[in-house]
Amino acid sequence: MSFDLSSFDRAYWQDRNVLVTGGASFIGSHLTDLLVELGARVSVADDLSSGRRENLADQLERDAITFHEVDLRDAESVRTVLTGVDTVFHLAAAHGGRGYVDLHQSACAENLYLDGLVFRTAAGLGVDKVVFASSGCIYPLHIQGDLDSELKLTEDLAGPPYNPDGMYGNAKLMGELTLRAMHQDTGLKAASCRYFTVYGPRGIENHAVMAMMGRALVRQSPFEIWGDGRQIRNWTHVYDIVRGTVLAGERISDGSAVNLGTTERVTVLDAAQTICELADHTAEFAFRTDMPVGPVNRVADNTLAAELLGWTPQVPFAEGVRSTFAWYRAHRDPAVLGEVLESLLTSRGEHVPVLTGV
Repeated sequence: MSFDLSSFDRAYWQDRNVLVTGGASFIGSHLTDLLVELGARVSVADDLSSGRRENLADQLERDAITFHEVDLRDAESVRTVLTGVDTVFHLAAAHGGRGYVDLHQSACAENLYLDGLVFRTAAGLGVDKVVFASSGCIYPLHIQGDLDSELKLTEDLAGPPYNPDGMYGNAKLMGELTLRAMHQDTGLKAASCRYFTVYGPRGIENHAVMAMMGRALVRQSPFEIWGDGRQIRNWTHVYDIVRGTVLAGERISDGSAVNLGTTERVTVLDAAQTICELADHTAEFAFRTDMPVGPVNRVADNTLAAELLGWTPQVPFAEGVRSTFAWYRAHRDPAVLGEVLESLLTSRGEHVPVLTGV
């Protein structure tokens, strides 16, 4: 899917020195592609613990980016990659889907140190702006428990009493609050983008949509669904997430946070049925209520993104899931996938099979 560049300030990005941490990841690699297309001078820092060089194959082959394989928990490495940078898009994190973040709380806690080190070093080196990949997981769990509610999460609902979604959500919330405080205290320009349930090409099976595609591709029957299938999500295509992230890099400087998510309300069961239809797979569903499910009702309000960024989602779920499944079928070998699918569901994606990065 090609980007429409007309909504961006291309002069702003032309020859701007930009660093994407976690830039070999699913979202980070798409962000890197867009920034290169806009004319920025892009560097990527990634330890390849879950990111993949294949995601950046085209850019590396053309020498369009500079790639640093580094651990951003190392202070000297952080200083090296941030030197001379104008804008840093900070996506690097210990992260994964529901099966990872619920079962690896201490690993997610390491993001507190990682984020603080990147932010402090950026400010010390005179980096102009930090754009932080935050998450819908920062919102209080106690307001997301009513399936019958038409609640849409507005940015102000992240305030006290804080009750984020596990250590992952707590770390993301602390990252946002840290950047806001640094802007107030030091003048560091910053923005936080709250991502909601991202899917799309290069996505991996530890997130729900891609996990369901994996189950359909290997013809799993009974087809397992975590929870009772009634959980509501607003799956948002990576194309829209990346567009919004770059626009935030242009237009937000005061540390404000903005939701990037659709307002479509899709249940897990509806998504599974849609994906099975795309795969021409008929199966009985088995509901695993013993597995991690997260909040039952999470949908973004994107009014503020429209006001501040001129951003609205462009990819409806029905269209996005169809194009993503076409990509997925072309990049997975069902025989190989069938052997490792279960382990991928709770991992960071360290051993994703047959991924070319296209």
